[in-house]
Amino acid sequence: MTQLPHGGTEAPYKQLRRPLDDRLAAGVCSGVGRYFDIDPVLVRVAFALLAVVTWGTALLAYPIMWFLMPEEPAAPAWHDPGDPTWGRPTA
Repeated sequence: MTQLPHGGTEAPYKQLRRPLDDRLAAGVCSGVGRYFDIDPVLVRVAFALLAVVTWGTALLAYPIMWFLMPEEPAAPAWHDPGDPTWGRPTA
């Protein structure tokens, strides 16, 4: 893991993950597009064409990828460093 300037860590390799933004159904095509550095729309079109060419058999891959691909971790919520109540449980 590599230490980032804002205190987080980053893996030394690319990870195939489903993003929390830019998703139509589950984010599978968007995650594949980000992994290969191509537009997710192209991945979606290619997947649709593959589904047509294989008479729908390729549609089985989507729920499998949905199950196997982890989601991106959520970004930490921003907080005001001067707020003395931050981090305290609310009653």
